[in-house]
Amino acid sequence: MTDTEVAVKLENHDQQIKSLKHRMDEQEEQGKSLSSLALSVQKLALSMESMIEEQKNQGARLAKLEAEPAERWSSMTRTIFNTMVGAMAGALATGVIYMMAQHIK
Repeated sequence: MTDTEVAVKLENHDQQIKSLKHRMDEQEEQGKSLSSLALSVQKLALSMESMIEEQKNQGARLAKLEAEPAERWSSMTRTIFNTMVGAMAGALATGVIYMMAQHIK
């Protein structure tokens, strides 16, 4: 091999090395971009997880708020029923005492 051929081959090798360095730099940039994207996706997943938990809590609070009128109605009807039964029992007791008082005279 002559000096000229060696010089040409060295020049080709230099060109290939420069090309490979350039491609490697591009790969590093892509790697950084992918890493950044992965971190963003992770943050998004954590945020979504937090939102889902908050929605569950809100669902429980909403169910409690929706059940409150039914509980009030149930309590009110129970109170009315107890009052009516008490009034009837009182009236019956009064009638029995009145009748007993009539027989005692």
